[in-house]
Amino acid sequence: MPKPYDPDTRWLGGVLHAAFFLLLGGALARFLLRHPGEPRTPWIVALSVTLAVLHLLGPAAGGGADGPVRLRAAWIRPAWLVAVVVVWVVLVVLAPSFSWCAVPLFYTGLRTLPARAALGLVVVLTLCVVAAQLRLAGSFDPNLLLAPPAVAAIATAVFLHTERQAARQRALIDDLIRTRRELADSERRAGTLTERQRLSMEIHDTLAQGLSSQRMLLQAADRVWDTDPGKARTHVRGAASVAEHNLAEARRFVHDLAPADLARGGGLAAALRTLAERESGEHLTVRVHVDDGGDRAPLLPGRVRSALLRVAQGALANVREHAGATTAALTLTLLDDQAVLDVTDDGHGFDPAAPPGDPLGVRGHGLPAMRARLGRLGGTLTVESAPGEGTVLSAAVPLEAPR
Repeated sequence: MPKPYDPDTRWLGGVLHAAFFLLLGGALARFLLRHPGEPRTPWIVALSVTLAVLHLLGPAAGGGADGPVRLRAAWIRPAWLVAVVVVWVVLVVLAPSFSWCAVPLFYTGLRTLPARAALGLVVVLTLCVVAAQLRLAGSFDPNLLLAPPAVAAIATAVFLHTERQAARQRALIDDLIRTRRELADSERRAGTLTERQRLSMEIHDTLAQGLSSQRMLLQAADRVWDTDPGKARTHVRGAASVAEHNLAEARRFVHDLAPADLARGGGLAAALRTLAERESGEHLTVRVHVDDGGDRAPLLPGRVRSALLRVAQGALANVREHAGATTAALTLTLLDDQAVLDVTDDGHGFDPAAPPGDPLGVRGHGLPAMRARLGRLGGTLTVESAPGEGTVLSAAVPLEAPR
């Protein structure tokens, strides 16, 4: 199979192409100067012209399979090379000075033929050169016997080494391109999974909790609709307010913006108080305590404020839906190296070690989502509870990026 054409070797092909014609022209001029008027001269000139035309028509001097090729069929290239070699051998027989045209033909054969056939051709060309040089010398010369094989060996070794290096580089480039594509695919998949996880946490912490609150308010309104229409309307207005807040949350988390309570200004402390006011009702009272160590809450990074507010939302949703508590407390403590949010309630508690499916165990998606959210910031989530003793949830986030 012929060697593929490498655009990077175009300049080398041009040099060898020019070298062939220089050697051919030099040999013809030498013959004409030293043997004027001989009967074989027309044959020498005709064969020289034929060899030049053949060299121009074929994949000469490094053109390879896709270079300046007029004869592109795979079976024609070896036939073309055979024609070139035959014409050259006849020339060498008639005039030994044409033997050095074999040097560019080494490269042409190595580029055109399979490896074993090309090496065989190099051996044949070398033997012809040796015989021609000994014939020109007229006597035995060890240098003429050894120099052509040495030149052929060096040329062949350099060519094969270059080809192998190029093959290794092509393989390496292919591996790098394939690895880059695989890495890009992995990053896209990881990004998709991360986005899905983010959306699932956002939906749980906002829309799902809001829908749960709306359901409870509408159920309460339905129970007193006939007996206490005023209270029923209050519940309906509360459900409408929750729906409006959820709509704002949905618009913001789609664009990965801060929670709506933070977007109103006032920082994390104000957002926690707004959340506590919204979650408080006739069955649950939520209090807020902030120990900001000198009003450092506004200095918290936006991602930390969003994460702690989402944790507070999720924790209060669990209190409202599962704990059966009457009071809950949000305590924000800002230390030099971390921010800590504690959520406590006086509900019936649960066993944190119980399986998620256990009625007294960790339920739903809330706690895993909180841990995942805090884990992205290098934070931790600790849950302390026991049946009948309430629950203490503590979220800690370092104020420096984890290393």
